[in-house]
Amino acid sequence: MNQPRLHLRPTMLSDLDYVVSLESDVANLPFITPWERMQHEGAIRFPDSRHFIIERDDLPGSTAGNSRIGYAILQGCRNPHGSIEMKRLVLETKGQGLGRICVRELKKLAFTQLHAHRFWLDVKALNARALKLYASEGFVEEGRLRESVRVTGEGADGYDSLIVMSMLDREYRARTALGEEGT
Repeated sequence: MNQPRLHLRPTMLSDLDYVVSLESDVANLPFITPWERMQHEGAIRFPDSRHFIIERDDLPGSTAGNSRIGYAILQGCRNPHGSIEMKRLVLETKGQGLGRICVRELKKLAFTQLHAHRFWLDVKALNARALKLYASEGFVEEGRLRESVRVTGEGADGYDSLIVMSMLDREYRARTALGEEGT
């Protein structure tokens, strides 16, 4: 079976209804802190950020605009220390390996085009699927921000911790040399 083909394209203002709808989806809400539309507009316009729509190229009948499967945001793209954050990665469909493909595309972008020294993220401790994915993709846990985010909804009212993970450029190069980054 062929691996799905994905690409990242810059988010347009006309995509923001889609982005906001993904953020408000009950399947995504436990794992993210939703932004206001204006915050997304800022990320699109701010030169230090990259806001992408993730599109799947191999869907039958797909055309521009109807092949969207998610979005991603990078921040710190002009950071003088080369520390770029994967601020957000949200996909419509889970469990099909698309997250892994996206993470690999974002790592490749960060290290080869944006010349990151360090590519980092934070993830809620309750997001076991994402934690497993990031660890398997070479991200190393750096620490925990204990009970730093409020968790509410569906009877929950409490706090969750954020786990900070990163990968360094030399680690990415080593994984690439070993063929662990795919094609």
